[in-house]
Amino acid sequence: MAILRGGRRIGPFDIRVGIPRDRSLENVEADIRLRQKQGGSRETTLGRFMANIAQGEGFARPTRYLVRIFLPNKLKIDASGTATDTGDVPGSVNTGINAMGGQDIARNVGMMCNSITMPPRTVATEPHQIYGPKTEMPYAYTFGDAIEATFYGDKFLRQRAFFETWQKLIFNINTHNLNYYDEYTSQVDILQLGQYSAEQDRDRIVYGVRLYEVYPKTIGSIEYSYGDEGIVEVPVSLQYKYWRNLTLDQIGNATTGSSFGKIPEIKASSEFGIFGGILNKLPPELKRVGRDVAGQIRRNLPIGRTTGGRVFPPFL
Repeated sequence: MAILRGGRRIGPFDIRVGIPRDRSLENVEADIRLRQKQGGSRETTLGRFMANIAQGEGFARPTRYLVRIFLPNKLKIDASGTATDTGDVPGSVNTGINAMGGQDIARNVGMMCNSITMPPRTVATEPHQIYGPKTEMPYAYTFGDAIEATFYGDKFLRQRAFFETWQKLIFNINTHNLNYYDEYTSQVDILQLGQYSAEQDRDRIVYGVRLYEVYPKTIGSIEYSYGDEGIVEVPVSLQYKYWRNLTLDQIGNATTGSSFGKIPEIKASSEFGIFGGILNKLPPELKRVGRDVAGQIRRNLPIGRTTGGRVFPPFL
């Protein structure tokens, strides 16, 4: 039956016209497109491009990420997740962290991260020329400056209070004295997440870095306005010393496709091997000096091919 049909009789002739219905779905089995082999266009430029995308299982999404924040070394976490202040500030840090929930508030802040930047790494070079065109020769490498992050703030602005409490580990707000560097620095993980069909779960690590010796350098200002009906965002500048790739540099047991909850925190003392155990037994006043000396020795010791790029014991 036609969609529209009409006619007119002219003399002995009956003339009719009409618009037939769509017949594209009739006899579908005979469609030539169904007989084409899958991947038949692999040899074309577009086919090779799509094949490479499929090999990488799609593109990474800037909205699929997770931030993990570890509490500073000065705060010890017991089995119940309660933070205890081991410093000499009477009750200030201990009360603040416990009131916010200890390690739970650190996880909350990480989940509330609205935006963050994956840290860079740059090889510093200088021109070297003897004859012919000059060559840029590397002489050092840097990890960039502080990274900027913003966090959604709840009704009580607990996310801002968390970083304010963290900053109180850096200085004493009453005496204005500064604490030791190792007491207020911590670690932050930035994880790129993706979907694994075998795991039936999107929350799997496809890439991740760990920032070392992190502390909140700047807690940014918040602008208020009666005409703004959005969500309050807390800007924070996180200072760090260096970062490592969780999987390429074999940090803990992190592997591509593993759950982010199974990656343990790596203590700084483990980087110094046997010597690190000796440093941990020193008084707090000497611990920092000892670590600086150990780090200087590690940088100055010769590194050869026989050591595989590692310095000699006991500084492995």
